[in-house]
Amino acid sequence: MAFGLNMAQIIGRLGADVTINHLASGGRVANMSVATDESYIDRQSGERKDRTEWHRVVTFQNGLVDMLEKHAKKGRLVYVAGKLQTRSWRKDGEDSDRFSTEILLVPGGRVQFLEKPVGTNGNGAPPANGEAAATAASGADDPTGASDIPF
Repeated sequence: MAFGLNMAQIIGRLGADVTINHLASGGRVANMSVATDESYIDRQSGERKDRTEWHRVVTFQNGLVDMLEKHAKKGRLVYVAGKLQTRSWRKDGEDSDRFSTEILLVPGGRVQFLEKPVGTNGNGAPPANGEAAATAASGADDPTGASDIPF
């Protein structure tokens, strides 16, 4: 009996809007690129350095593909939990294989957006009639308090 744990968790920003591709089988696949940042002090110069690592995230789950298509936009802060998978392929005319390691979102995996999109009213839509989101939420212009109703 084999034992093991294959789990990857990252928090980072989406480098681009999600890409949705259609498969010959009729299914769809969502691909995202997530950037994680870290900083360190360079021992030689004593200066603070920043480094960005890019992670490919992939899922074939229909419901998750639908959700990502609506909400996974460039710059959004996202938490991703999945498993690592390395795949290989060979391009025509080349003698060596190419490899890609990805975070695969399978059942039990997770994607969570950690902040609301900028310039929205919380449901993904821009504020109505050009109002600022803060004004619409505060109820400052509504003496009846009707804006405090949660629906």
